[in-house]
This record gives sequence, structure tokens and C-alpha cells, in this order.
Amino acid sequence: MEKILYLHAGAEMYGADKVLLDLVTNLDKNKYCPIVILPNDGILVTALKEQGIDVRVINYPVLRRKFLNFVGMSSYSFNFFKYSLKLLKIIKDEKIAILHVNTTAVLEGVFLKMFSKIKLVWHVHEIIVSPNVMFKLTSKLLSKFSDKVITVSEAVKTHLLSSGFFENKKELITVIYNGVDSRVFNLQVDSNEFKKKNDIPNDKLVIGMIGRINRWKGQKDFISSISTVLANHSNTVAVLVGGVFEGEEWREEELKAMISLDPNKDRIFQISFTKEINKAHKSFDIFVLPSINPDPLPTVVLEAMATGKPIVGYNHGGITEMVKVGYNGILVEPRNIEELSIEIEKLIIDKKLRNQFGENSLNRQANFFSLNSYVHNFEEVYNNIID
Repeated sequence: MEKILYLHAGAEMYGADKVLLDLVTNLDKNKYCPIVILPNDGILVTALKEQGIDVRVINYPVLRRKFLNFVGMSSYSFNFFKYSLKLLKIIKDEKIAILHVNTTAVLEGVFLKMFSKIKLVWHVHEIIVSPNVMFKLTSKLLSKFSDKVITVSEAVKTHLLSSGFFENKKELITVIYNGVDSRVFNLQVDSNEFKKKNDIPNDKLVIGMIGRINRWKGQKDFISSISTVLANHSNTVAVLVGGVFEGEEWREEELKAMISLDPNKDRIFQISFTKEINKAHKSFDIFVLPSINPDPLPTVVLEAMATGKPIVGYNHGGITEMVKVGYNGILVEPRNIEELSIEIEKLIIDKKLRNQFGENSLNRQANFFSLNSYVHNFEEVYNNIID
């Protein structure tokens, strides 16, 4: 049995957190023994323990924008070496065969690769648009130290290749689409319970969005576009679900202030992070994700597809591989608020189209983004690396 050590960037329960949980939970335990180390405590730690996974918390630093200054980099560098040595000891003591780094924000993988004989799999969930120096740095490190780079979409792979560091190493990169367990989202859950709990009217058509509130996820574009929709359709409400990074609570307050100025603010519901994501998805009639920057492969879209929802989003990033335009959703020009509103309204008006897109979403998720294929593809990568 081969031991695999997983390093991740946090302990929440958003996209990359969920797919890590799904992967280590569903690996063939006759072949692999997963050990997960996280930089902080949180609900992901609890979820992993509930599944019987060996999970530990070591406060290694994760590269964030807040470190991009002299004081920040000094603190980051000190802790980087301090905790990398602790991780190196675990690798040697546990006789770890493979290191799976689940984000480009955890650079400790470079140190561990340099000072051990471990095989390094780097799982890339990000499209780093800015700062460019960070994109160039991480791309160079990935190309130099990885035994295998896994990207979550062709969009991420193309972006990495554009760095120029994989010119003679294109075979190093493999695309493995994230998968979701459709059984979780097809459960006969009571969406009315979720609506009642959050004071959402039960007789209204719900346009929903789920995502961590940050600078690029698109919550402001969602509110701007939905403002016109709500004004034109009294039978609709809008629901946003998602929290913020610690220390960025001001983003949520800023969003609340924007909502408070909307003439139909009483029909816009903002909900912080919830564990009942399947119930939230079930309560939606239309799912919208207008990410301003290219979103690598947003798991929330797969979840929405697994609950049979039509999708509306911006035409860039990984969503273009998830949504087949005219089949299970609609994609519009990025930042075109007016067009976004128009396409949402089309689905409000045309119930038949809405239902057809929803049914097609179910089929597309099952055929291309299943949990089984996601786990199987990673097991093949592990097998090939060890051999």
C-alpha cells in the first residue's frame, strides 16, 4: 500500500476543498493510504475525520496576496522554511511515496521535492491572471519540480502553456475534470425547508448564485444584472450564497451595501456559507455564475448541473467546457451586464427551455464529470508515477 501526502490551502468547503475530500475518501484503500495535512482547522478537517481519513493541522504558510510586500514576504519566508522542515520529517517518518499538492498557493512542495525522493503531483485549480510575476513564478516551479501536473480544465492547461516554461514538457500536463457525486445532489431533499429557513418566498422563481465573495467571482455583476430582471419579473427572487476569506469581511459588507440600494432589495437574499449546499441548489430554478476572471472549473456549476439546473455564465474559463451552449445553458460576453440580464430573462419566460436545459445538465454531468471517472483518472496517474 502506497502512502500519499496531500497538502491544501485551507479547511473550508468550497470547490477545491470538496474535490479533495471526494478524492481521498473514494480512493482504493487497498492500494493507497491518504494522509492530509492542512494549514488550519475548519470544517474540512471535521469532514475528513468523519470519513476516517488521517488528517493533521500544521500551520504552514499559504501564498496569498497579503504577503506581497516586504514585511509579508519576510514572515512568509521564515514560516516557509520552518514548517517545510516539519513536513519533510513526516515524509521520511511515514515513508510517503507521492506528494499531492492541491494548489499553486502551497509552494512547500518545491522544498519537499528538492530534499526528498518523493514523487510530486501538482494539482492546479487556478488561472493566475495577475500579478503576472506570480503566474510566471508558479509556472516555472511547476515545470521544473513536478513529476506530473494535473489541471482541472483545458482552459487551465492552455494558460499554463502560455507561460513558455512547458515548451518541451507538454506531456507533463494532463487534464482531469473534477467530478461530483450526483447521488448527493439527486437526493430527495426538501428545498422548501431551505427556503423557509432563509425567509425565501416559496411561490417565486429563484435565480441563484453560489461562490466565495472575492474580487473576481462576479457577485457585483450578478446583482447588477439581476436588478433589471427583478424589476421586469415580479415572480422572481435572487439568492446569493457564500462567505469570505478571514480578514476580508469588508467585501461582504460592501455587497450588502450594494444590495441595500436596489429598488427590489426585499427580493435579494444574501446567505453566508451553508453546509446545505445540495438544498440550496435544489431551491434554485436557474443557476448563474458570472466570474469576472476565467474560472478554472467551478465546482458549483457541476453541482448545479447535478441538480438539473440550466446554467448562465460568462464565456471564458472552464465553464466553456462544462456548458454546451444551447444544450444545457447560455454563455455571454464577459462583463456584458445587459446581455446577462437578457439571457436570464429568456429562461424565466420559457419554462420549456428551462426544463430542457436542466435535464440536459443532468446528462452532461453524469457523462463527463462523474465522481467515479475523477477518482479513477487520479488512480491511473498515481499508478504510472509509482511504476
